[in-house]
Amino acid sequence: MDITQFHHSSTHCYINAVSLLLFLSGINALGINYGQVANNLPSPEAVVPLVKSIGATRIKLYDADPRVLKAFANTGIEFIVGVANEDLAKLRDPKQAHAWVKINVQCYLPATKITCIAVGNEVLTYNDSILSSNLLPAMESIHTALVNLNLDKQVMVTTAHNLAVLETSYPPSSGAFHADLTQRLSCILDFHSKVGSPFLINAYPYFAYKSNPKQVSIDFVLFESTSGVVDPVSGLRYDNMFHAQVDAAYSAMEKLGYKKVCLQISETGWPSKGDSNEAGATLENARKYNGNLVKLIAEKKGTPMRPNLDLNVYVFALFNENMKPGPTSERNFGLFKPDGTPAYNLGFNVSSGSMTTNTTSDGGSPVTESPTEEGSPTVGSSSSGYLSITSDSERVCLTLSFLCLLLVMVSPFQQWLV
Repeated sequence: MDITQFHHSSTHCYINAVSLLLFLSGINALGINYGQVANNLPSPEAVVPLVKSIGATRIKLYDADPRVLKAFANTGIEFIVGVANEDLAKLRDPKQAHAWVKINVQCYLPATKITCIAVGNEVLTYNDSILSSNLLPAMESIHTALVNLNLDKQVMVTTAHNLAVLETSYPPSSGAFHADLTQRLSCILDFHSKVGSPFLINAYPYFAYKSNPKQVSIDFVLFESTSGVVDPVSGLRYDNMFHAQVDAAYSAMEKLGYKKVCLQISETGWPSKGDSNEAGATLENARKYNGNLVKLIAEKKGTPMRPNLDLNVYVFALFNENMKPGPTSERNFGLFKPDGTPAYNLGFNVSSGSMTTNTTSDGGSPVTESPTEEGSPTVGSSSSGYLSITSDSERVCLTLSFLCLLLVMVSPFQQWLV
């Protein structure tokens, strides 16, 4: 399908919108991670229309950046704000936690819809006993602060875990936490059970494939398997690794007696570029993974183990982040380049001009990236440099073009054998 047909006339666009809006309504609160480990990202004000254009209604931050929280005021977009790992020790102190909540949460409500605080990120897999010991006390202090400020009914407290907290992940029904983490995780799950907040997992089929590309089927990790695998214990069939990873986490939680605690996916994604030894880190695989993931979210189905529980998923990430340490893949998980053009083709029509960026951390000149690959469709121009949407009809067309491409891109699946 030629997605540019949506721009031939506003009438034609709205006719197609009738059916595609049904698909749009099925995307239950698509979430996106908004990381900022970069010196060339656009201003938060410029990011607002970009986020709206992809239909995202939830954003997860790794801090409580006041520029972002102010820019998204009165947009209705929900936020998870983050507490840095290095701040956990001081936030054990109830007074410090109270002050943090007042400064970073209360003052932005209700204009900015902050609904959750993520206290630390992947703390338990840092192999730092002091850091790990500070996690739950900090979570409890922040929750107490919310209670004292009468905010606990609208703002939850949680933390995000690396999937490496699982000692066993296959088959999914045998999922279990590492023995040395069981006591801490049991206490954290008890906290979630009491306050009603979700247990967060960062799930990346990409890393499973990267570590063992000869044994792991690429179709299975990209949601393109037609035969799948069967859990020999439960008898449940899995046609993708993402669901298998999630159900392994469910199993681990259930083994500790916390079947009823809500599980959400705080990160998942695929890099569009990697080093020579990073198997699978390609533009085409990123397009397939994220496109098929969005389709899965739109279907509003659960996993084989929990088919009636709608998954809340946050895609990683909004932008490529050029200052992240580690291999090349770490800097290339973004759906977008810093200039606002797609990192790969998911159907966005954007200006060929560069998006206005913030200055570098050393106060130098703004840094911009080149537009997307040659031949990508563009629409008009924009003096501000970001999305050139000149009317409501074009805004609708932009989003619907993206959604239409996803529908075509993910069907039919290719034949796959385990």
